[in-house]
Amino acid sequence: MGVFSNIKDKLFGKTATKPVVTEPTASTVPNATIETMNNEFAAAEVQAPEPVLELVDVEAILEAAVKAKGIKLNWRVSIVDLLRALDLDSSLAARKELAAELNYTGTAADGSAEKNIWLHKTVMKALAENGGKVPKELLG
Repeated sequence: MGVFSNIKDKLFGKTATKPVVTEPTASTVPNATIETMNNEFAAAEVQAPEPVLELVDVEAILEAAVKAKGIKLNWRVSIVDLLRALDLDSSLAARKELAAELNYTGTAADGSAEKNIWLHKTVMKALAENGGKVPKELLG
């Protein structure tokens, strides 16, 4: 499992749950209703509504994590503090692995401010793309 997967697991939970759709069956619907439903379905094309997914509030989760630690962490700017807030490894080796996972192609040296800024912005964008509600100012 990669570093970004660990970040997602900490924020979104280990397993993503999908909406459960229960189809009516003969054992749960009276025969008259089944006939009516079959006639209605035959008369018109029916499309299932798209499930509405609730976004995970990344900001709220990280703020609560920082508050629970009782130390000052600037997760909004620092990839190191973001990882520390989630009780994840923030070492240079972990950040190198994260950069590789996120396809870093820059020339900045490992551990440089430029690379860490790129990591933070890219993680925020990736969280938003994966169902996270991320403050707009952290996406640009």
